[in-house]
Amino acid sequence: MESPRDILKRHGLRAKYSWGQNFLGDEDALSAIADALHLREGEPVVELGPGLGHLTRFLAATGAKVTAVERDRDMVTVLEKEAIPGVRVVAGNAATVNFAEVAGAPDVAVAGNLPYHLTSSILFQVLEQRAQVSRAVFTLQKEVVERLAAEPGSRDYGLLTVLLGLHFDAENVLTLEAWRFHPPPKVDSAVLSLTRRATPRAPIIDEARFTRVVKAAFAQRRKTLLNSLKSDKALASHDAWVAALETAGIDPQRRAETLAPEEFAALERALGPVAPGTVKAPVDLSSAESEE
Repeated sequence: MESPRDILKRHGLRAKYSWGQNFLGDEDALSAIADALHLREGEPVVELGPGLGHLTRFLAATGAKVTAVERDRDMVTVLEKEAIPGVRVVAGNAATVNFAEVAGAPDVAVAGNLPYHLTSSILFQVLEQRAQVSRAVFTLQKEVVERLAAEPGSRDYGLLTVLLGLHFDAENVLTLEAWRFHPPPKVDSAVLSLTRRATPRAPIIDEARFTRVVKAAFAQRRKTLLNSLKSDKALASHDAWVAALETAGIDPQRRAETLAPEEFAALERALGPVAPGTVKAPVDLSSAESEE
């Protein structure tokens, strides 16, 4: 396979640092990423940010129906000229695309080598569109993958770990050293696999409220759980939080990173029925990772 450097040179282009473009041309790594999706013949898969089409070729080689969503017009032109068989190229923003709609299918797999600055936005899109996303495999910053695949009690464990963990099984598939990319990023990457669970890991009453509970718990993660939860004063009073923690069997002196998704679900249920107007959806998660 032609290297990213050579393809860029042939088309008179350079990687755009401001777009977070780091192209992966390592065939062993690309093969492992495609294998991690376990694609079937004719299955729809959406690739986010296909760039020069290296992973795209491996996805198409499985016989899957590939929809490649690319925002960079230069890359769209490259992909159209390369004309990879079995691939449909769509100009669009990976951070806002509706996966099922763009693929024209009710249930899809998703893949991509994601720019670091779009990681949270795209992962929250996967979470919101989980009913249509059977599984996803993403190349991300190594420390982010370690966080998302972390177990309770780990310093890496955080808000997005819990939110994704309620609905998906997460696995750190492999590490990709920076030198494998062109141009090489400043840090190593890793490959994250997300597989949607047939049912959530635990029942909850209201999705938006569950998200607010978890966000409040991690808002001041250096504080005890009770003190951090009180940061969302509109969600529950001090006494209501104390009662809910007791009902859920959770020590209020614990810290958020020690709670499994099932315990957060138990805490949300312990708050009781949702009073009209107390939970607004969608929940703003724009600064959700700030304390992580």
